[in-house]
Amino acid sequence: MNAASASGVIRTVLGDIAPERMGVCYAHEHLIIDASFTTYVSPDFLLDDVGKCVAELRQAHAAGVRTMVDSMPMACGRNVAKLADASRQSGMQILCPTGLHLAKYYPPGHWCTRLDVQALAKLFIREITEGIDANDGNGPQWRATTHRAGLIKVAGGLDHLDEHQRRIFEAAALAHRATGAPILTHTEQGTAALEQVNLLRSLGVDLRHVVLSHLDRKPDAMYHRDVLQSGVCIEYDSTFRWKSPDDNPTLNLLVELLPQFPGQIVMGMDAARRSYWTSYGGSPGLTFLQTTWAARLRSAGIDETLLRRVFVQTPAEVYTFIPPKEALA
Repeated sequence: MNAASASGVIRTVLGDIAPERMGVCYAHEHLIIDASFTTYVSPDFLLDDVGKCVAELRQAHAAGVRTMVDSMPMACGRNVAKLADASRQSGMQILCPTGLHLAKYYPPGHWCTRLDVQALAKLFIREITEGIDANDGNGPQWRATTHRAGLIKVAGGLDHLDEHQRRIFEAAALAHRATGAPILTHTEQGTAALEQVNLLRSLGVDLRHVVLSHLDRKPDAMYHRDVLQSGVCIEYDSTFRWKSPDDNPTLNLLVELLPQFPGQIVMGMDAARRSYWTSYGGSPGLTFLQTTWAARLRSAGIDETLLRRVFVQTPAEVYTFIPPKEALA
């Protein structure tokens, strides 16, 4: 299938689906993180057991979840074969990204710090159109799998984008324009979102197919409103991280902003630690959003129409491929 023919579909690791098949979606997760420099630095990030992943996904599926967007990009623990296996066994539809994370998740001198914008964009496009590398970009050679990337993941730093991050954003924009793939970004503690938006807009990216993650870690409603007025989608995932049982900034943001921007907010858990998964002996587990949290949203006055917007309709819209604008020169 060529890039153009992907328009109007959502691309999972097991193939393309129509947006109406997406169902309840967690918009930012980490389902498999293999042994890598990432897990060497932070051992709690190691999520390498397919059996435990399947057990957790089956629980979430039983709670009504149908799709999860994995957000581990190239060369930092991604394993698309394991994701595909987990999808088959659990029935959960899974999207897997291409792209690159923050430099801290790679060893010093990694190839991602040396390639230019065009070379990076070609790698991203290859994973979207041909198949994700079986070796996760770690060499010694590239071997495309049958599983293609369904989005492009990039990351910005605390308070600003450095030169390396801007180069990766530029490559993501080229790949987006060439393939129509949606873009998911990491914001460090919710910061520099407006800088990300302005850069992507200047690079010709359709902001209606961009998700900025972790904004609720900077719980300033005025700041969020400024970001949302650009037309971009934002993702909240700190629901279970706040310590006070009575004051939950994520809940406060949703109550204030969701009625005003119903089609621009999605949710996930970003549960990238063993200590968050019941199958690894942690909590609250991946059922949390559709059980405990959904009940709390209803108690706060968020109706079923808005809940469906957050968990079903908006993810299906933002993660759909659009017609490509141009081929990479």
